[in-house]
Amino acid sequence: MPGEGLLHNGRFITFEGGEGAGKSTQIRRLASALRGHAREIVVTREPGGTPLAEKLRGFILAGKARDFGPFGEALLFSAARIDHIDRIIRPALARGAFVLCDRFADSTRAYQGARGGMDAGMLLAMERVTLAGLRPDLTFILDIAPETGMARAHARRGAAGADRFEAEGLAFHAELRAKFLDIAREEPERCRVIDASRPEAEVARAILAACLEKWPLPEAEEKKWA
Repeated sequence: MPGEGLLHNGRFITFEGGEGAGKSTQIRRLASALRGHAREIVVTREPGGTPLAEKLRGFILAGKARDFGPFGEALLFSAARIDHIDRIIRPALARGAFVLCDRFADSTRAYQGARGGMDAGMLLAMERVTLAGLRPDLTFILDIAPETGMARAHARRGAAGADRFEAEGLAFHAELRAKFLDIAREEPERCRVIDASRPEAEVARAILAACLEKWPLPEAEEKKWA
């Protein structure tokens, strides 16, 4: 049966990083690799994942929450996250699914921290209340130079305008990168830093290798991943 070689308990994997790091692409690739080996795959994103959270996503990324300041934006992200956790993430994990999420709480800590003006202790307190004990089992931080990431983001969106965070200057994105790397250093058991400047296939292989390292398969099953 699918997932015979993997533990049947649910697994929560998050993807973090700056703009243009390739998170969505790598989530699709990992989901494809996991199918047939895991009981169920759920792919989701933040902010978003539920109708309410998607409405909040549109509001935030359109820049309509910017005047609320870092604290106000963090509150909106937290409201979206609570709905997402309650309606999508916890039920999927309870079913034994592998949940792959494009951004999670680390992004709030990094983005609102990079904007400045918000106490780190306040962010962490808000995070504890919002998550209510839920933590990712594994977090991939896709690391890329801000200049490269922003060039990719610009190429991706084409004629469309930059969203709320893409419109920030390079200094903000450099600080954002530093915040994500700080998180990785603080939580090395959970976080894996992946060089996202490499070709897409190489990045995908590194991510899959990290999954297999954390959740080893019997030799017969592992050969199927080659």
